[in-house]
Amino acid sequence: MNNATAFSIRPIEPRDDAAVAMIIRSVMPEFGADGPGFAIHDAEVAAMSAAYARARCAYFVVEVDGVVLGGGGVAPLDGGATDVCELRKMYFLPALRGLGAGRALIEQCMAIARTFGFRRCYLETLTGMDAAQRLYLANGFRRIDHALGNTGHHGCNRFYLRDI
Repeated sequence: MNNATAFSIRPIEPRDDAAVAMIIRSVMPEFGADGPGFAIHDAEVAAMSAAYARARCAYFVVEVDGVVLGGGGVAPLDGGATDVCELRKMYFLPALRGLGAGRALIEQCMAIARTFGFRRCYLETLTGMDAAQRLYLANGFRRIDHALGNTGHHGCNRFYLRDI
């Protein structure tokens, strides 16, 4: 990787909230995920730093040259077993894709999830997010045939789980 495409990953800060909301609100419609039942409508989108300041939660941003171009995090799976977390709100602008940031961010999220005592990680996505699904499979997730927990994201139709 050359300096022009070097990225860094760090915990979200309040100053990142607007950038992360913009990323989520621009990437999700790119994949048709802007209707009812998708994470774009979650109240936390406007204030991600506060939403992930809770116990057993972490959200990270990915920067290139000091500009936030993506992010993702983990939190307990709503309505799920206490040892299951959810990989949440992992979205990248096109300029960040293909640089290895997805793999690095998943590694960061799994490492912190392990310290929080989680043993498995769940995620939801949808048909059409093919590159993301290849990334998940390459990073230890396996596809399962049903949703877990109570995320409220009934628009998602692909579900994955992995051991941590």
